[in-house]
Amino acid sequence: MRKSKTLARIRNGETVRMCALGHYIPAFVKHAAHFGYDCIWLDLEHRAMSDSQVQSLLAFGHLFDIDIMVRSPTLEKTKLYRYLEDGAAGLMIPHVSTPEKAKMLVDAVKFPPIGDRGLDGAGLDSDFLMCDAALFPQNANDETFLVVQIETPEAVENVDAIAGVEGVDGLFVGPGDLGLRLQHTDPGWTLEDAFTRTAEACKKHNTAWGTPVGTKEALELRRGQGAQLLANGGDFRAFMSMLEQQSKQFD
Repeated sequence: MRKSKTLARIRNGETVRMCALGHYIPAFVKHAAHFGYDCIWLDLEHRAMSDSQVQSLLAFGHLFDIDIMVRSPTLEKTKLYRYLEDGAAGLMIPHVSTPEKAKMLVDAVKFPPIGDRGLDGAGLDSDFLMCDAALFPQNANDETFLVVQIETPEAVENVDAIAGVEGVDGLFVGPGDLGLRLQHTDPGWTLEDAFTRTAEACKKHNTAWGTPVGTKEALELRRGQGAQLLANGGDFRAFMSMLEQQSKQFD
């Protein structure tokens, strides 16, 4: 089966170059691959696409050899591993605040002996049965990844336990949601403390972690803390920026 560029980077101790996509733009997949990105974060939590549109984008990911990580809008077990069968290199799950929830997700998306994912073997991930069926479950466990998001004070308090769950390949701090919640509670630590605690927990358990970064300075700051999953750039802000700049030419 196709090898994950994200996991290869993680295993080599390198930065995973990620960008975000929230709309059905097939050409974006080609351009992201061309400009050296390893992984596209396909956001279905906050954006709507049909199943066939998602399947199409995942197929383009295989065509242009770039990982696509789906941020799922559901926790339904069969729907989660359907994304993998349709060709997703990985899944990102929002609002994972407890190790129990992390374990439930591992159970859904990893084959035995790690989890309890259902076996079909006729999807894009197995080259539509044109693979060694006996090796497929192990290869799928080795070449697909699960990233869980740290977005609540509870998640930060549990970050060490979450990072230690077998089958969780990465943690991703969501500063928007976490920062919003910190405005309404005082757990005794700051957003920056949350990054530090996540970095320490992931180093202890040899688990990758990351976050969105919007500037070169932010990228270097998080990379200096050990972050590998760094998302920089995306379609939404790209067209906002373009329209803002180009409209000024009319003035």
